[in-house]
Amino acid sequence: MILFIGILGVTLNAQDTKAKIEFKSEVIDYGEIAKGSDGVRQFEFTNTGNAPLIISKVYSSCGCTIPKKPEKPIAPGESGVIEVKYDTKRVGPIRKTITVYSNAEQATKAIKIKGTVLDKSVLEKN
Repeated sequence: MILFIGILGVTLNAQDTKAKIEFKSEVIDYGEIAKGSDGVRQFEFTNTGNAPLIISKVYSSCGCTIPKKPEKPIAPGESGVIEVKYDTKRVGPIRKTITVYSNAEQATKAIKIKGTVLDKSVLEKN
């Protein structure tokens, strides 16, 4: 009986170990940027859980946005970065969603980019 209670206790504790992903910001605002300018931005996050965080996939709502995930697990308390590159050769508003898939308590998380890409001549007038 004591052995059974001990095994049950270990099993319950093992179920409490979860990774948690907490972003510094879930939206990056490019503001007004010039056509052809640097479209790379970084979403910083921390694993606030008590198990290693494994990001299995990052997916963009558009081929104009290329996300890059960390390849290694993020230990509890450690931070990481998801890099996003937007194709700034396209003039107009930016409204894109990047979906992050992981082993975190919330397995799917949406992060967003927004802003406006303007022709350089428009920016020079302002």
